[in-house]
Amino acid sequence: MDNPVPPPVIYKFLTFPGKIHLITNDHELLAVIGDLQQARELGFDTETRPSFKKGEVYNVAILQLSTEDQAYVIRFGQISQFEVLKNIFENSEVVKVGVAIRDDLKQLQKRFQFVPQNFIELQHVAKTKGLKNMGLKGMTEEVLGATISKGPKTTNWEHPVLTDRQIMYAATDAWIGLTLYQKLK
Repeated sequence: MDNPVPPPVIYKFLTFPGKIHLITNDHELLAVIGDLQQARELGFDTETRPSFKKGEVYNVAILQLSTEDQAYVIRFGQISQFEVLKNIFENSEVVKVGVAIRDDLKQLQKRFQFVPQNFIELQHVAKTKGLKNMGLKGMTEEVLGATISKGPKTTNWEHPVLTDRQIMYAATDAWIGLTLYQKLK
């Protein structure tokens, strides 16, 4: 008797459902920093222009922070007020959660110095809960029965104009990390 191949699982496609703030300069950053400082939990991620040549390394281009209903996509090109971000990153009362955050933090520390406080690696939480998948997309499928796009990951995050797709991808990545954390904790 043949074992029938099960049909492929079709997942609902998730994108960030709230308001996205695209921050491109110090004035815009200072305008939203109060909202970020009031958050108790933040989804956290970064994006860097991909390198396709050996030895070629780029700085972090985008920082993404998210609450349940507000996402902040911060482009570093024209930002110099890193002190306000440092205050959030060093605030032990604010949980910052993401996937594979160690490298993100090391890359951010090349831009400005800070001592990370209360950053939670979602992969560690997932492992303690017995999850099989440790990537953001796999965890989303396993925990939420839905999926997220990973297509724009290798796009040029330093391009002068980001596409709507890149902005939504960036917002969704930070938000879904927070959403998973809140479901798993």
